[in-house]
Amino acid sequence: MALTPQSNTTLQAIADVLRGADEVVLAGHVSPDGDCLGSQLALAAVLRSMGKRAVCVLAKDEPIDANLRFLPGAAELAPASSYEGAPDVFVAVDVPNADRLGEAAASILKCSPASVTIDHHAAPQRMTELAYVDPDSPSTTMLVWELARELGCADCLVATCCYTGLVTDTGRFQYQNTRVGAFEAAAEMVLAGADPSAVATAVFQNRSHASMRLEALVLDRMLFGADGQLVLSWLTLQDFETVGAVKADAEPLVNSLRMLSGVRIACMLREQADGIRGSLRAKDDTDVSVIARALGGGGHKAAAGFTLTCAMDEAVGKVAAALEGILAVGSPGSEPRA
Repeated sequence: MALTPQSNTTLQAIADVLRGADEVVLAGHVSPDGDCLGSQLALAAVLRSMGKRAVCVLAKDEPIDANLRFLPGAAELAPASSYEGAPDVFVAVDVPNADRLGEAAASILKCSPASVTIDHHAAPQRMTELAYVDPDSPSTTMLVWELARELGCADCLVATCCYTGLVTDTGRFQYQNTRVGAFEAAAEMVLAGADPSAVATAVFQNRSHASMRLEALVLDRMLFGADGQLVLSWLTLQDFETVGAVKADAEPLVNSLRMLSGVRIACMLREQADGIRGSLRAKDDTDVSVIARALGGGGHKAAAGFTLTCAMDEAVGKVAAALEGILAVGSPGSEPRA
């Protein structure tokens, strides 16, 4: 891999740093997804097999999604605020900047004599001493899988965690980031013991009744624009209270919108206590990270997000205008609308 502006090292060099450590703390981003948790837990398993003390911390004190609790080691995850001491090495996975680490995890980073980032999110600058960042990688777990092989431990437990991150971040190998390398890595993980059927059942076929009721609300509220090329919907805090849902119940819903015929961009708005969280998905080469950055967020070309601090009706209007605008003028890699 050619070094990106965020990278200054290789996985081989990171492996050498980890070999010399006795205690390592691993952290990811707030509201961790399958790629984030899979990366942490996989690398922690590798380090423990080498006789190291590896501690996985959550960026903040929040429950992990129910459909990810099957991951080996998930029960041992603890908030970063509960960690005491200073590790030999701090490793940030699947997180591009200290803001996304959360305050407690960022504090551990500051007191660590050595620090490493392994990620596939582009960022304007590094937050750690060493960083290996590959924005072309479908998932961070693919990079962790390479590192595991370098360290000589790519067993069933590691493979299960890495496969979960890969299959979730590629949308079951449906997103635009799915390349030949993703299938090759997945095959290696399956050969090492990952069970695709078991992972699929746990992650994708485990929705709650509340989640399905939220989906009914989302589909009923759909707003279309740009001749049906974009779709937008939303959920309020009251909706969650009414159906007895939690945040994780809404995670699949933006992809339900994305499935619609003719849609190029799908957007899901979800009201939270601290603002309106927006999730964007593209079905073609439209770069939704451009929209996210314009709204104060960021992410990947095909999947991005942002947070707005305003009322829901204002957020709907602002986001709808931004979506119409990018399709009207054309975005990098997309065709302008006639």
